[in-house]
Amino acid sequence: MKINKRDTIFLIIVAAVIIVLTVGSKERTTKAVPDDAIHDKVTSRAECMTCHSAEGVKPQPLGHPSANQCFQCHKQPDHWVGGITK
Repeated sequence: MKINKRDTIFLIIVAAVIIVLTVGSKERTTKAVPDDAIHDKVTSRAECMTCHSAEGVKPQPLGHPSANQCFQCHKQPDHWVGGITK
């Protein structure tokens, strides 16, 4: 079986897609939720935003998504008792 130019291009594209999917699926790089008494029992986004709104003590960085699910990106400690609920 002879591999022609079209087959080579196809194999390169397949390899590129596999590499992109592998690199893109690596572990999250967002900051974890601090393991302290302040964050230990947060139960709503409103509670998060008391400190992390634009007027808060520690505002979210510029360009931060305005999603309602903080813990979709920010990992909680294993013994977490809080969590964002709607």
